[in-house]
Amino acid sequence: MSKFTMIYNDYFLHYGIVTIITLTTSPLISGSLNTVFLISLLVADFYLCTSPQPQQRIPMLTKYLNPKNDVAFKRIFGTEKNKDILIPFLNDRVDFRDGGPVTNVTFLKTIQDPEIAARKTSIVDILCEDQQGNKWIVEMQVAKHRNFEKRAQYYAAKAYIAQMPIKAEYQKLKEVIFLAIANFVMFPNKKAYKSDPIILDRDSYEHDLKDFSFTFLELPKLKDKPFHPSMTMIEKWAYFFNTADKAPENEITRIIGDHVTLQRAYHELDRFAWSEEDLQAYEQSEKQEADYQSSMDQKFDEGVERGMEKGRAEGKEEGERLGIEKGKAEGLQEGIEKGREEEKLILIQKMLASGLEKTAISQITGVPLDQIDDLINRNKTP
Repeated sequence: MSKFTMIYNDYFLHYGIVTIITLTTSPLISGSLNTVFLISLLVADFYLCTSPQPQQRIPMLTKYLNPKNDVAFKRIFGTEKNKDILIPFLNDRVDFRDGGPVTNVTFLKTIQDPEIAARKTSIVDILCEDQQGNKWIVEMQVAKHRNFEKRAQYYAAKAYIAQMPIKAEYQKLKEVIFLAIANFVMFPNKKAYKSDPIILDRDSYEHDLKDFSFTFLELPKLKDKPFHPSMTMIEKWAYFFNTADKAPENEITRIIGDHVTLQRAYHELDRFAWSEEDLQAYEQSEKQEADYQSSMDQKFDEGVERGMEKGRAEGKEEGERLGIEKGKAEGLQEGIEKGREEEKLILIQKMLASGLEKTAISQITGVPLDQIDDLINRNKTP
């Protein structure tokens, strides 16, 4: 019997824990350190995820990483060795008008906004050129951005302008196709999860300006849709982005079916096929995205607090104004009532001076006898 002490930090540090796993193995498996490591990891996952104490439970280590992560996304779709994934992905996303599907791509230097480049989060850019010279921009937008559709047009315009050499040759300008996978709802008034905006004539709807086209895939609109074998390829890709790092392996097997491209995409997400350096880059990207989201949440909370403070101040000011107005109104009413009382007193005094009895005065004025006495007594000179 031989004893191995296995320390696996990469995963458990993600949850703030360093776990030491000790496994005593037989000579049958002691010759393969990798086998011992994987068995140890599975035993640890099972124990920690089924522990009866809720505070000891942590999420089970999944085989596949998150495809929305910028490092993972570029690994799948933005490398020479994975052109055979990118090309079918492009063809699955776009309804081709002319020229047929993409058969080859050449990767170009990506267009990157300085602010996004400095933050290194929220957006992933892939810029490539197909066999006809058309430019393709593929982006994963993770964090919600209320002006993302404007940014899409900006990037498409930059890619179009970048084709122009010093000497203008407009006939050589090629089409720009912008594809975006958005992890938020861009168009809340649309039920469709896929939008394909193009430039059409306002009256005839003719498509005369053909060099710009956009395709947006809104992942949340398909988030609650259960997997079904009859899904279209676009829906399967959306399911891939939504669930790859969460779905059980038997379900993933059903999703892949006999689709070679999806199988290749899932293989690229297999954490056990990643080097330690690549996994560190992946985790750093996850952290940056989490930090950015936390920063945005903090700004939102601060904005809400400032709004509440301003509302309280405005409410106090409005309350004071209303109080003044109410005071004026009450004072005016009191003045009117006092004036009326003085008029009644003068009238009653004149009637008494003319010799009328109180009973007669009460019948004429409608003022009860006791109130007549009260008016006279309250206004007697001390």
